[in-house]
Amino acid sequence: MAAIIDFLNTIFWGYILIYGLLAVGVYFTLRLGFIQIRHFPEFIRTVLKAPQSDRGGISPFQALCTSLASRVGTGNMTGVAVALFLGGPGAIFWMWVVAVIGMATAYAESTLAQLYKMRDQNGQLRGGPAFYISKGLKAPWAGAVFSLALILAFGLVFNAVQANSIAGAMEGAFGIDTNVTGLVIMALAAIVIFGGIKKIARFAEIVVPFMAVLYLLVALYVIFVNIDEVPAAFALIFKSAFGIEQAAGGVLGAMLNGIKRGLFSNEAGMGSAPNIAAVATPNPHHPSSQGMVQSLGVFIDTILICTATALMILLSGALGNGQTGITLTQTAVTTHIGSAGQYFVAVAIFFFAFTSIIGNYSYAENALTYLKWANKPGIFILRILALAMIPWGAYESVAMVFNVADAAMGLMATINLIAIMMLSGTVVKLTKDYFAQLKTHTPVFNSDDYPEVRDDIDLTVWDEKPQK
Repeated sequence: MAAIIDFLNTIFWGYILIYGLLAVGVYFTLRLGFIQIRHFPEFIRTVLKAPQSDRGGISPFQALCTSLASRVGTGNMTGVAVALFLGGPGAIFWMWVVAVIGMATAYAESTLAQLYKMRDQNGQLRGGPAFYISKGLKAPWAGAVFSLALILAFGLVFNAVQANSIAGAMEGAFGIDTNVTGLVIMALAAIVIFGGIKKIARFAEIVVPFMAVLYLLVALYVIFVNIDEVPAAFALIFKSAFGIEQAAGGVLGAMLNGIKRGLFSNEAGMGSAPNIAAVATPNPHHPSSQGMVQSLGVFIDTILICTATALMILLSGALGNGQTGITLTQTAVTTHIGSAGQYFVAVAIFFFAFTSIIGNYSYAENALTYLKWANKPGIFILRILALAMIPWGAYESVAMVFNVADAAMGLMATINLIAIMMLSGTVVKLTKDYFAQLKTHTPVFNSDDYPEVRDDIDLTVWDEKPQK
């Protein structure tokens, strides 16, 4: 099993994705005219606009929080530490690169998810890569393969990854047995997961902003106290990224680990966030607006939260002491704020990773809808399997869990990147339409302007305008 996983990771991360992710991100950045930089203020406005109601949707802010619930997890605390340990400070620079160009990729995939969304038998909005692969590319078989990979990755494996980090942090800070932690997390997750998509969105809307702001405040305190050393920390990141200053892993190691852990954290191009982006009722009522919301999520995840973790580690001097993962992050924060540091990190990783489990499950349930297995028995089985992975992950070794996650993520990302490249013309047309309308009035999607997709989209979603 380990040999198969290692082989898949070599193919995905050694050949396909390390070039594919950068290439696709650069392609959309150029073709969309650096949308993530030129129109960044509009990204923020789309999140802050008053929500519109829809009988089967959630608000853009809830969609952002739910996607952040999945994004902001072990990648921000454990993953950053692993990237620094394996690739040196230069890995952080490549995480930034992946994030900035990944914002364009995230915009493209979530815009497509919005366009091709539909209502299920219960009136709930559903969508995501499987839907735009099936309808936009006329390849339902590929949509099915993607859905199965997503259920494996997000419904099962990634829950084990998150549980592993929580258990390790709780054992290190409070001495709690990993098996006990796994069972407690499973019980708490069951309460939220069995409430359905809307309950998950409401939970994320409350918890995610609170935990993100609290974590950033601690990081800002650390930066303020060590303000004289901050320029040197940034200089080290840039020097190590280009081999000017020798660091662990060299330039290639920094690039590889930065890209891998960067994607794992912000998920741009992976095809995960579009699943919840499709469930949102956008304001303005246009697919592009929700693409902007999810692009902003990549910025928050990596440029803000991952950088906060990296600076706390670099400013502590703990890098190079032989520690990695959540243990390194705990040591760094303890250096800055005393013995309370290890407890703060344990609590932070609990909330970060727990909300990731909740967000991840919401993606898997969406994929189940595409496969037409989202009946009561199907959803019940998915929930039981997803919950069962939590205690397994809490007990399993870090290396094994991360390797399985990388393989599943690689398969998903490969399929999704091919799909959004083939549908890039539609993304460009939607983007031009949005900003052309914005010059004179609030953009509104008009299906009559898109005869090439009218037969493939759910007109009841787009032609029946929601009310404020």
